Amino acid sequence: MADKIDNFYLVRQDMLTEAMQKTLDAKLLLESGKAQKVAEAVQTVELSRSAFYKYRDAIFPFHTMIKEKIITLSIQLTDKSGSLSELLRIVAGANSNVLTINQTIPLQGRANVTLTVDTSALTMEIRDLVNRIQSMQAVENAEIVGSGSL
Repeated sequence: MADKIDNFYLVRQDMLTEAMQKTLDAKLLLESGKAQKVAEAVQTVELSRSAFYKYRDAIFPFHTMIKEKIITLSIQLTDKSGSLSELLRIVAGANSNVLTINQTIPLQGRANVTLTVDTSALTMEIRDLVNRIQSMQAVENAEIVGSGSL
């Protein structure tokens, strides 16, 4: 699991797929106020909304990631009462701020939870936070799927 925690890449913009580049353009339109809604931004850059939502929490300009220290975690959580609450307590206890949270409907007793977390005030190493999440009884798997400067 440690291999998945430590593998992050800095990639030149011209190496990104067209959809990734357009996602960055759409995010810039939204941040600058030139577009008020996602639908307007994606239409302006000629990108599907599904592609935008696929990449929006996983791709950021380098300067944004260094400044804000954002990570995205993908967690397989068993469907039992209080498990999501316990997960969020661990994240809050590390002084991290949840920016986005998405949870699938539990199927066959499992749900996928995607958390995007601001770690700028983190009181422990990111590796330790992931290890604490992984040690939860309700967690089957936890990994970082997007990140800024570690």
